[in-house]
Amino acid sequence: MEPLRASDPRRVGPYPLEGRLGGGGMGRVYLGRSRGRRPIAVKVVRPELADDAGFRQRFAREITAARRVGGFYTAQVVDADPDADPPWMATAYISGPSLHQAVQAHGPLPPGAVDVLGAGLAEGLAAVHACGLVHRDLKPGNVIIAADGPRVIDFGIARALDATSCTRSRAVLGTPAFMSPEQARGDEVGPAGDVFSLASVLLYAVAGRSPFGEGPPDALLYRIVHDRPDLAGLPEHLVEPVTACLAKDPAERPAVAELLDRFAAPAGTAWLPSDITTMISEREEVAEVSAGDPPPPPPDHRQGAVAENEAERRVRGTQESFTLLLAPVAVASYILLGLLAIAAGVAGWGVALGGSDDQPWLIALAGTFFALCGYCMVDFALPKRLTVTPDGVAVGASLPLRMMMRSSDTATAMAWPKVGSIQVSPRKPGLSRIAVMDANRAAPMRDLLLWRYVAADSAQLSATLRRLAPATVEISTQRP
Repeated sequence: MEPLRASDPRRVGPYPLEGRLGGGGMGRVYLGRSRGRRPIAVKVVRPELADDAGFRQRFAREITAARRVGGFYTAQVVDADPDADPPWMATAYISGPSLHQAVQAHGPLPPGAVDVLGAGLAEGLAAVHACGLVHRDLKPGNVIIAADGPRVIDFGIARALDATSCTRSRAVLGTPAFMSPEQARGDEVGPAGDVFSLASVLLYAVAGRSPFGEGPPDALLYRIVHDRPDLAGLPEHLVEPVTACLAKDPAERPAVAELLDRFAAPAGTAWLPSDITTMISEREEVAEVSAGDPPPPPPDHRQGAVAENEAERRVRGTQESFTLLLAPVAVASYILLGLLAIAAGVAGWGVALGGSDDQPWLIALAGTFFALCGYCMVDFALPKRLTVTPDGVAVGASLPLRMMMRSSDTATAMAWPKVGSIQVSPRKPGLSRIAVMDANRAAPMRDLLLWRYVAADSAQLSATLRRLAPATVEISTQRP
């Protein structure tokens, strides 16, 4: 687990977050904590997907179905809010590495462990299919290895992602090495597609590779559709069921119910090598490290992806304004240069109107340019207003200031969803510096504040930002 970054939210819905678990096609995954201090995995949708109304509708339908999935070998969906900004879902946290992480770290699993893996995955897929869902992206990264058996995760979201991906780019969603032939062709994918992917995952577990090798996605997809699988390294007793699962025709593949008999797992839970057992123990310790801490105070919001939803903040919030100042030396310099430029412009017009030059229009044009530049410099030196509202932060920039910034109106304001964090640094009594960090680039948005001082104490400015900003924006105050 990685620590939270400045751009990461500290709370999603009613769940405080404690670290990063990873990411994928849907978005970022965090370790969260329920009100009862149980660890959960919280998946937050990427902004570009959250802006797609069609994705939200599909996501809501798939989550509704995924909530019904039970069984011992799936990570159950415990909560979700497809209407939040951004949408999110929470599932039971499984203390263990993914199959991909385990094989990359310690090599292929022994044959006995692959038997347990096959039985567990078949039972997990049976529970998913019984609720009318198809996983569509079963791969080593979506299989968690736990002490008491494997768990299938991320079921119920690939369909929503696939429709969005195809709408935008006509791309095929999934991990090429573990796709079924029908998915590689862009055809409809049913439960038989998950059976094909299951066989590919089993070969990866025992041989450390997919049945169709490696290479560019296009080459992999071609081999999946047309070539025979390479089953070298597969234990003899698994050749027949895996070969049947990898049939090109979906109708020729066995159902998951048949696989449960073919992959009959031995009794007991000690099914993993000691190295992987150690990986599981380490993750259990991470999940338990703060379980004994006192629970956080009850949240003062309804369920949603921020501390309060938009409607509540609009009712409650009132905007606050602060004066933005340049350093005295900069103010004097800009005003002096501006006045000189204005004087040069007036002088140019005087020469043009006096008719003492062969090209008065050129002199008048130059005079106009100098006068405008001087006006912009003087305007830039004057105090500006920083406004903090429930919608975001904005600088009251005039037209000349926007011209100097060489940007549109949108550069003088930033909505909260685009803000990752804000740093407040006290400078002198009554003055502070503020750095607004972009949520995507984690870099200061210099065009917004233009190196100005905020005429406010850092404590007052930080308190206002915390009151009006959502919980997804981290507010930090540096020491002088």
